[in-house]
Amino acid sequence: MKLRTLGGTGIKVSPYCLGAMMFGLWGNRDHDDCARIVDYSLDHGINFIDTADVYSQGESEEIVGKALKGKRDDVVLATKVHGQMGSNPLHAGNSRRWIIEEVENSLRRLQTDYIDLYQIHRPDPDTDIEETLGALSDLVHAGKVRAIGQSTFPAEEMVEGQWAAVRRGYERFRCDQPPYSILVRGIEASVLPTCARYGMGAIVWSPLSGGWLSGKYRKGQPVDTSSGRARLRPESFDPETPANAHRLDLVEQLVEIADQAGVSLTHLAMAFVLSHPAVTSAIIGPRTFEQTVDLLEGVSVALDDATLDRIDQVVPPGTNATVADNPYAPIDITDVTRRRLPLEKREIAQ
Repeated sequence: MKLRTLGGTGIKVSPYCLGAMMFGLWGNRDHDDCARIVDYSLDHGINFIDTADVYSQGESEEIVGKALKGKRDDVVLATKVHGQMGSNPLHAGNSRRWIIEEVENSLRRLQTDYIDLYQIHRPDPDTDIEETLGALSDLVHAGKVRAIGQSTFPAEEMVEGQWAAVRRGYERFRCDQPPYSILVRGIEASVLPTCARYGMGAIVWSPLSGGWLSGKYRKGQPVDTSSGRARLRPESFDPETPANAHRLDLVEQLVEIADQAGVSLTHLAMAFVLSHPAVTSAIIGPRTFEQTVDLLEGVSVALDDATLDRIDQVVPPGTNATVADNPYAPIDITDVTRRRLPLEKREIAQ
């Protein structure tokens, strides 16, 4: 694979990034099989691995750490902090207190003394971005972290983070990790342009749109809820809901486009996200060895303009297939009190 530079850091990463979310309780409990996936990926050109503390409550990091014994220095290793770890309410969020504590836990689980890319997994409306950046900068200066990034931040908060770093002399966020696929193109409108404007890399997750673009879910066929994402969230794959029925219609159109291009739907989906100039790397998240082999067989696929034009006709640029595909709803949307005046203040007539 031709390596790409991660957000001006000089760190060279493969355009395919091995995501470890499905390692452990959430997916594959066989640690040896997960190590086999890691070895195969490294042998076939991947040098970039992404995980998070919250994935299977630390088990994913533990698996990755064991799998990288003797290979650590040849890999760009990324993990994240923010999600709830255990039941203690202090063990979550983007506070200095938690970041400084949790990075040590991640280092221990990963069996390493440094993390190449340490990412804030989600925004935290209760924590000033300067508080977070100050803690992350200290970790960089201490040599425990090489570079810092964000994941699934809206464009306006990405800009705020860049400005805060310049204002206070902190380390800058070097990348964002947003969701991106043929069915989830909303980030083309502002997130990806913001990455390009500030020299940030984009490490996109769920290029197969949570499995919808794997070819596993087709119109008129029963949904297998015993494995994969459907096992974790069967209600999200109910073909009778209007949103899912719409997705299935789109999948059928995309299968036809893939057939015309002479590639599989999976390879069409991966090649699509990597065709955007702002995208540095796309995360594959295989649960099985067979899925890994299939995904890596598509590394040489490149889509021509005619194929990309046909995809644009199915899902227009800058749009998501359904409202449910919005990955992060800010507190100003989810908290009704943020968007409704108290009744007594709504009455403007005297």
